[in-house]
Amino acid sequence: MKGDKKGNVKLVLDKDYQLSKVDERIFGSFIEHLGRAVYDGIYQPGNPLSDEMGFRKDVIQLVKDLHVPIVRYPGGNFVSGFHWEDSVGPRNKRPERLELAWRSTESNQVGIGEFSKWAKKADSSVMMAVNLGTGTISDACNLLEYCNHPSGTKYSDMRIANGDKDPYNIKVWCLGNEMDGPWQIGHKTMDEYGRLAEETAKAMKLIDPSVQLVSCGSSNLQMPTFPQWEATTLEHTYDYVDFVSMHNYYGNRSGDSLDYLAQSNDMDQFIRTVIATCDFVKAKKRGKKDINLSFDEWNVWFHSNEADDDIMQNHPWQHHPSLLEDVYNFEDALVVGLLLITLLKHADRVKMACLAQLVNVIAPIMTDKDGGKAWRQTIYWPFMHASLYGRGTVLVPSIHGSCHETSEHSDVTDAETVSVYNEEKQELTIFAVNRTLDKNVELDADIRSFGESSLIEHIVLENDDLKAVNSSAAENVKPSTSNESTLEGGKLHTVLHPASWNVIRIHL
Repeated sequence: MKGDKKGNVKLVLDKDYQLSKVDERIFGSFIEHLGRAVYDGIYQPGNPLSDEMGFRKDVIQLVKDLHVPIVRYPGGNFVSGFHWEDSVGPRNKRPERLELAWRSTESNQVGIGEFSKWAKKADSSVMMAVNLGTGTISDACNLLEYCNHPSGTKYSDMRIANGDKDPYNIKVWCLGNEMDGPWQIGHKTMDEYGRLAEETAKAMKLIDPSVQLVSCGSSNLQMPTFPQWEATTLEHTYDYVDFVSMHNYYGNRSGDSLDYLAQSNDMDQFIRTVIATCDFVKAKKRGKKDINLSFDEWNVWFHSNEADDDIMQNHPWQHHPSLLEDVYNFEDALVVGLLLITLLKHADRVKMACLAQLVNVIAPIMTDKDGGKAWRQTIYWPFMHASLYGRGTVLVPSIHGSCHETSEHSDVTDAETVSVYNEEKQELTIFAVNRTLDKNVELDADIRSFGESSLIEHIVLENDDLKAVNSSAAENVKPSTSNESTLEGGKLHTVLHPASWNVIRIHL
């Protein structure tokens, strides 16, 4: 896509002007017992593509290619009705349950032990969520004991009897899920949740002081209790937790593509408000620690809403029905790239984030039904690029650039960008999205402070059709290499085409 107008962005980058080292867990993801995420997604016994445990080997390879360091499990709304004991022990003795959150039937054939093994196969780790909807403090403590205590107690010995001698050593635990939401089973008021989370956290830290705990924040930016929910609940949990969660999804419901590409500004404001609220609580309590952010549900989600409503209302209690199966187009990939840039720009406080979800359910990876192949959605590419090349230290730029207006947003920068310096590999990566639809944006970056440098590559994701999609039959949206970048004497010049995702890699 070529533009007939021009915009510009000018950067000055200095290796000594650093925001923060990126916590690799910012490239985390999420698997919930929902739809075909687990069954027909990561797990499909009998498929020739599956291993001896029933896990899809092709899916594992696609996850490994994304370098996902942590995966949140088992929910999500699912966790508020989850009886963890149902998911352990001999499979032929595990009960089937009505799963109320998504009005499905849960077979419990994949449980905590199986998922821990899957995570290892995928070179990842587990972020475990405990049930604080219908569950109790005892339930959470028993689960932690089952997962992390070596041996010699009721629940650690139960794990050993179930075939897992070594503890799972799960180090990150979410204290419930979206407890501010009226849709949540066991929904609670601010003080109800704050007290329960505080006492649960206190007890869990007694069992394993090394765990990191995530207190539930608001379910989205539009919640009527935001940000008072964070202020009130953190007054209870501040002494015991390390993170507060954030959730939000984005979508082009109006059909206004230009405004859709400005929605990352909303994520930025959401993050800034939660940081301010965390720091208010810290000041009020005379605290010494910062509460960091775990943006453990984020993505584009809107394409499948009508189909989901029909299944849950008119065809309930199926085993792993096709729910939340958004088919992403090219502009969705641009928005995912913009959201990744926004997360990296707040790497000083956003220490974990989970693209929700990973396989089949609003996911970068899809599997065809009836045992078909696995394939990459459009959003796979920006997530992979960010995960591969976004590790290191985020730099604070001196930046000037042209802007535009949209129907719902003002002062929208023509190009959004973030730069990451990897000292170990001696690489500098500039991520940039031209979020105009009709302008070429000329990007000039002064990187002379780094000394000698050379261009490795300029990766670009672009397509003349904003609505282009991928499928198992055709990968219509995939990256290519641009030849429009030059680097001489520490000065980079490039052209960002309209509606394009750009990854500029520089050797130092």
